[in-house]
Amino acid sequence: MRKIVIALSVLMALTSCVSKKKYAELEAKNKEVQDLLNSCTVKLNTCLEEKAGLAATAQSYKEHNQDLISSSKDLTVLTTKGAENLEKSLESLKEKDLKISRLQDALTKKDSVTLALVTSLKGAVGISDPDIEINVEKGVVFISIADKLLFKSGSYDVTDKAKTVLAKVAKVVNDKPDFECMVEGHTDNVPYKSNGVLLDNWDLSVKRSTSIVRVLTNDLGVNPAKLIAAGRSSYVPLVANDTPENKGKNRRTRIVVMPKIDQFYDMIEKEMKKQAK
Repeated sequence: MRKIVIALSVLMALTSCVSKKKYAELEAKNKEVQDLLNSCTVKLNTCLEEKAGLAATAQSYKEHNQDLISSSKDLTVLTTKGAENLEKSLESLKEKDLKISRLQDALTKKDSVTLALVTSLKGAVGISDPDIEINVEKGVVFISIADKLLFKSGSYDVTDKAKTVLAKVAKVVNDKPDFECMVEGHTDNVPYKSNGVLLDNWDLSVKRSTSIVRVLTNDLGVNPAKLIAAGRSSYVPLVANDTPENKGKNRRTRIVVMPKIDQFYDMIEKEMKKQAK
């Protein structure tokens, strides 16, 4: 059985920019994949136990038949009953070995899938920058971009340099028509001084998210129906907001790429073929 873990990791309550229906769909997908992994694990453990029992039975039959051979005048013939039992046990053991092998292959691919998907996306984005990170958590791809590459301090206007980076992200999204992307804005814990339009860090994080979405759609041709805008304010920090450096790490925009299962397998298959050459 060949399955892969696709989980949608959408953390806690999104702002009003994300519909409850969309959030519920993502949670349902995540639960489906988790249930599948749990089921595979249970089946694997059961098969391993049955294999051990069958191996012990087969060994017992072998020892019994050896005793019969030793005590029999005709050392070339096993008893009919012993031979039949041994043949059935060995056949059953082969079937269990095959099932276990398939389950182990499916579970082992989990680690290689993660590595292959990250490699594939990094190659497609073509970015090598310490302020840009690409990783996979439970089958969901996260592209995290430091705000210093996207905005000036306290601003939500996208810089020209940011558009170069976002053009590479847009290429990945446009090349995968069945992908959906959530753009999450994150701030540090320094209170935002209201300017009459934005009241606080909630407003700033959401506004930065919608600014990125507008660049992706208006300037870079991404289908708006594939994008979700969200703001998390300062409530999901990567590190403690206790130094200027750490605050800089927490000010970021995270693009969450959510592939469907068929697209996920397609990417992995292509990447595995590349690695095999």
